[in-house]
Order: sequence, then structure tokens, then C-alpha cells
Amino acid sequence: MRVTVVCTGNICRSPIAEVVLRDALAEAGLSDQVIVDSAGTGDWHVGDGADHRAVATLARHGYDGSLHRAQQFTSGWYDQDPAPDLILALDHSHLRALRALTADPEQRRTIRLLRSFDPALADLVESDSDLDVPDPYYDNSFEDVMRLVQAATPGVVSYLRTML
Repeated sequence: MRVTVVCTGNICRSPIAEVVLRDALAEAGLSDQVIVDSAGTGDWHVGDGADHRAVATLARHGYDGSLHRAQQFTSGWYDQDPAPDLILALDHSHLRALRALTADPEQRRTIRLLRSFDPALADLVESDSDLDVPDPYYDNSFEDVMRLVQAATPGVVSYLRTML
């Protein structure tokens, strides 16, 4: 299986989620069965490393984000081998952008919001925007991103386990 996490520029939110999810899958003994990567909806940072604040936040929590290189998600990703089996959008703008890249209903079914996997949100969500992971780039809310990602990760791992 392949999981791709998507945010805007692939330097803040999605690298954090990629690293955290990859680590959780390794702890669950699933790393040999699931490939995890990430991408952005835009091309501004292609080839760049993760934002230094994202790398520092990951490090504070015991993760290494130093090897990350940004890439852009395009319609061609649906044709890669392996193609993503699950695409985790970090907010609704990413969800819309990803859906706009394909009309194929099967491909569209692979796109989900990361926070839709957070078991604590099942009865608490009042609107779809409650499922967004806010962009930390301008307000330095990287710890909030980490908290939201870590809360949703066990649900993603559980879901993937049922899909294998």
C-alpha cells in the first residue's frame, strides 16, 4: 500500500504527518507493507527541505525530518506504480485541489482528510472545517500541527491495518 500526505507547499504540515505516520507504521510492524510519502498542491518549494520549524518540532518529539524533500502532487501521481491507495489532505483546500485532478470515482475515493481518522472527533465535529489542520507557516503553530497529526495517526494506522 501507499499513503501520500498532502498540504500546500510540502514543507510544514505534510512532512510532519509523513514522518509521524511512517514511525507509527514501523512501531505497528507495518512499514514493510506501507509506503508513506508526501507532496504539496503547489510547486513553490519543490526540491527544498522541510521548513526548519517543522524539522525542529519533529526533533523535539523524537522524529527526524531532515531528509525530507518537497514535491508537488499532480494528476500523474494517480498513474504511478504504486499509485496512492490513500491520500490524506490536511485541509479542505487540499481536498478540493486533489479532487480537481481526477474525475475517476475510484481515485476520488482514496482522498480523505487526515483528521477524519481522529477517533476523538467522531461526535465533536460541528462543521467540515473543524477537520482542517491549520497552516503553521505564518503563525508558528507547529506544535498544534504535531498535536493534531498525532491524534489522528492511530486511526490511520488502524484503517490501514484493516485494508492490508
